[in-house]
This record gives sequence, structure tokens and C-alpha cells, in this order.
Amino acid sequence: MASLPPLAPFPTASWQQHLSSKDWDALVEAWTALSQAYLNLSDDEFKRATKNDESVATFVSTYVFETASSQASASTALLKPVFQLTSRLLTLTQLPQLLECKFLSGFANVYPKKRAAPLISQLFANHATAMESSLAALKKLLIPHLDAGIKGDLHLIESHLSAINPLLHASPHACILFLAGSDFFDGLVTCFRVSNPPLRKVIITTAYLCLVGLTEAEPAKWAMLSDELFTLKTAADAHKQGPLNVNDSLVAELVTATPLLKILLRKAEASEAATVSLKKRITALDPFRKGPMLRPKRPTRRKMDKGKGNQTREDLHVEMHIHRMSQITQVQDLFPDLGAGFVSKCLDEYDDDIEHVVANLLAETLPSRLATANRAEPLSSHNGMLPRPDLAPRPTPTLVPTRRNVFDDDDFDHLAADVSKISFGKKPAKTADEILQDKSTAPNKAAILSALATFDSDDDERDDTYDAADVGGTVDSANQEADGVNDGNEEALFRAYHMDGRVFDRDATTRRGAARTALREETGMTDEAIEGWAVMLTRNPQQKKRLEAKYAFSGQQAQLERTAWRSSPAGSGAEESDPDAGGSRGGRGGRGGRGAPRGRDRGKGGNVAGPTGERETEAARRNKEAHKGSRANHNRRDARAKKMSRGGFPG
Repeated sequence: MASLPPLAPFPTASWQQHLSSKDWDALVEAWTALSQAYLNLSDDEFKRATKNDESVATFVSTYVFETASSQASASTALLKPVFQLTSRLLTLTQLPQLLECKFLSGFANVYPKKRAAPLISQLFANHATAMESSLAALKKLLIPHLDAGIKGDLHLIESHLSAINPLLHASPHACILFLAGSDFFDGLVTCFRVSNPPLRKVIITTAYLCLVGLTEAEPAKWAMLSDELFTLKTAADAHKQGPLNVNDSLVAELVTATPLLKILLRKAEASEAATVSLKKRITALDPFRKGPMLRPKRPTRRKMDKGKGNQTREDLHVEMHIHRMSQITQVQDLFPDLGAGFVSKCLDEYDDDIEHVVANLLAETLPSRLATANRAEPLSSHNGMLPRPDLAPRPTPTLVPTRRNVFDDDDFDHLAADVSKISFGKKPAKTADEILQDKSTAPNKAAILSALATFDSDDDERDDTYDAADVGGTVDSANQEADGVNDGNEEALFRAYHMDGRVFDRDATTRRGAARTALREETGMTDEAIEGWAVMLTRNPQQKKRLEAKYAFSGQQAQLERTAWRSSPAGSGAEESDPDAGGSRGGRGGRGGRGAPRGRDRGKGGNVAGPTGERETEAARRNKEAHKGSRANHNRRDARAKKMSRGGFPG
């Protein structure tokens, strides 16, 4: 048998951009034909051909790596031959580069689980040592960085976990190997505390795939799953007791963002392994589920749509898929290898039920048309072309009706207006004679006579000379209140206040007293109104003085004083003198009485109002005139002059 030519490696995405479509089609056709030629060889011939020539393994590995990293859709024609070559290489040969976890993860990323899982399971059975050594090396590399948290290499953790997740999805053996011991899972819990959203999504996916993978092993590892659930419960309780937020833990996010608890319980019941202890450990994680977090709607200023613009393809695309993209993103968090178009088809198949879609993807129970579809299909190819706008000619629509007003059909509309009456700009002035001779605007004689007939010369107008609005002042409401026209309870309240002001005290004892009760019955007012009236009275001295002048005199006088003239012992004859009072302090003529003399020489033995000619009277009059210059208005005059000299300001 003649030796076949070697297969060229699959180019990188950057090199593919330099190739024309014609050259690319020729390359794909050559790879397909040469791959088919290798597949047509017998097992012994295939071993000899691949033993001396590593081009087949290089082509397979480069194709898997490039397709897994870039999801290239132009190389879908090579999917089937590459899968057949890989299966034959892994079955008949033992090439080290094809047994590494990096290649197997890319292989599981490119091909669906239904096709990749049996081949990987066979490798774990035939080449367990090589497979486990590769996975153990990766696990040993990740654990120190996971335990270091923020101090570890977060980019390394994210890239390696993202690369290994497709293998964990397709191989339960890999899940068992990673969960053996508690160091890897504890590292995931510790690293999740780092506030890095992309890294957190990858950690949640890894933990979910590992736990679900324990139930897919043959036989299922229910005891190991029970221990991991207990570890989850312990980590959640420890996080709850710590200073961090309760909902910001791996367990809370895992049971909220993924259908983990439902799948575990359903698989346990289906395999009759749902013991009481396992059910308790599954349901014990349900209280950590986070409730709906409703964020306040951010106020946005929307531009008013006036209907003048055409709707573009981008606008329709956003309108059709803004909700669908949110659902697609949730599925792609768990299956990053799936294209948006394939996930959209799955959502259409299961009526937008995300949990149903995830469950069928994990169990590989999709319908045949979805199982054989391209899983890397982008969303744009699924949308299809939008309908092209209809550019067929249409009749011109009717004109919009014109707006009408009260000036329609006038002389200007009919062009019958008098040109002499039309002026542009300022109207020319007319003399008084011209205005009087112009009868066009004069009132009708009948209208004048009708107005005169309705006029009554005997009807006097109301005199509003003294209205408040006309005289420029306001009506004195105090005088109206003095006339007793405002408050009928004013007299009763004031007399009670004048007799005993404690009746208006604001305490419970006073309110229950007999005086307050009688006052309430007399006035018909509440306790708050009565007490408020007293408060306002104390704050308004003028009101209090007015009420005293109005209600203090009750019409009775205890003593009527005499006002007739009587002679005094000194013979002065003043009305203020009282012979009965003498010089006592309590009498009217004494110091405390009304008739006390007010002269400046009081108490010096003289009275200016005494009989003329007496020595004491004349001396008192002289002293009065002598001291008048130092008192009276002279002091006030001097003080005013002093103040004015300072500019009119006191001090």
C-alpha cells in the first residue's frame, strides 16, 4: 500500500482571515478527502500509518483546540471526519498528547455529551493511569491558588476551570477525581469570597457539574454525594456566622442560580436511593435559597418617538431578543460551549423553561432534530433575514383638511374688500370732522333708543362713600367686638377669668372640677377651646384691657364719695381737703389720699393754695417760683440739646 500524504495542521483564526473563500473551500475539501482515505484503512494499516506519521494526531488536536476556542462555524464540514479519526486514534493507539485533559476538554466542548461521553469513559477504563495523572496535576495546580483567595492567580483559576468544565460535564470519572478529598471543594468555597463576577460564574458551574456528575457515575456515588452536601451545609452555616453577607456565599448562589436540589432529588428518587438521611441533607440547603431581589427602576429620560424615523434592523433585533438573550445567558453560564442560536432553539422547544432545558441537556434527552444540530450555531443565523421593505408604488394620500376660522368666506376671501379701507402699517390719522362724517361705525339709532328706554332716572345708586375699600382703610374689628357682635360667650369667659383664673388651668384636676364643668355647660365650649381662649387673652394685653373696660363694672358701687366743697382747718377751702380726715394717712387729705397737695414745698409748713396774705402761703409761693428754674422743662430742654449735639442718637 502506498503511503498517504500527511495532513496539514488546522490553521489558527488569524491565519484563516488571510485566506480567500476559494482557498478555504479547497483546503476543507482536501482535509475531508484525506481523512476519509485514512479512515478507509484497516486497523493494522492505520496503526502503521499513524505510528510513523504524527500529522493525523496534530491535525486532530489543532482542529479541536481552534474549534473549541473560537467556535468556528466555517469548519463544520470537518466535524464528522475529525470525530471518527479521534475515536480511532484513541482506540487503536496510545498517543500522550491525546490523553491530556486539555485535549479531552476541548473534545467534549466541540462534540455533544451523547457522543463524547462514551469515548471518554472508555479511555478511563483502558488508560486510567495516564488520564488520572493528567487530572491530578491540574488539581494540584489549582488548589493553592484557590486557597489563597484574592492573593492567588485569579486569571489562571478562571481560565483552567473554564477549560475543564466541558470535561466535567461529559465525564463522571473526572468529577469523582476532583471531589476526592475535601481540599478542592474547600478551595472553591474560599475563592468564591473574592468579588469577581466572571470568576464566580465559573466556580458555580464547576461545583454544579461536579455534584451532578456523582449521580451519573456507574454506579452512582450517593454516599460521596451525601458527604459533599454535609460539607456544603457546614460551609453555609460558617459563612452565616461570619461578618459577610449571608446571601454572598457559594451555597446560596449555587442553590439559587442552578436547579441543583431538584435534579439531585429527582435522580435519587428515580434510582431508589432517596434515603431519609439524603433527603434531609438535600432539603437542608433549601433555606439558603435567595429570594427575589427587586432593584429600583433607574429613571431614564426617554426620547419622544414622533414616528418620523424608519425602524432599522438593529432596533428590531434588540426588540425581539432582549428577553431571550437573558435566558440564553443563564444557560450558557452552565454550558459555555453552546452557541446562542442552538440555545434559542432549545428554549423554543421547551417553551422558554430554563430548568427543563438544562435538565435535558445534562441527560442528553434532546429531540433528534436538536441532537444532530450544530451546537455552536450563533444567534444571527437562527434569526433569519428580516422581510425586505415593500417599495411598490402607492397612490398619493388625500391632503390634510385645511384649518377654518371665523374669517372664512368674508370680503377678503372673495376679493371684494374696499381697497380704500385697507392700510398697511400705521393707519392714517383722520381729523375730527372726518371722523364725525364717517357714519360707517356709528351706532344704530334704534339701539340708542332701546338703551334709553331701559334707563331709570329715579333709580339711585348705592352710596359707597364710606366703604372700607373706598376710604383706603379697614374696618376696626376691635370696635365690632366691643359692640358684642362676635362672641356671645365672651362675657361669661371673662367673668370666670376675672373671678378665678385657675379655672383655665390645663390639667386633669381642673377639667374635672365643678367650676370648669359649669363653664362648659354655660358656654357650650370644649376644654381645649376654653383653655385656648385664656392663653390668647394673656398674650393680648389690649384685648384684656378692652374686656376689663367692658365687663369689669357690674353696675354697683360700694361707696359714693362726696365731691362738695368744704372748708379746711387751714382755711384753704379746697375741694380735696377733708376736715374729718385730719392729717392721717388713710384720709383723703393725707399723703395717701386723692387730695394730697402736689406742690414742690410739700411738708415744709406751707401751701400755695392757702388763703392769700398768710405768711405760710406767701412763703410757699415764693419757694415755688424760686426753684422753678432748676426743674420743670429746663432740664428736659437741656437734655434734648445735649442729645442733638451727638447727632440725635442716645447714649
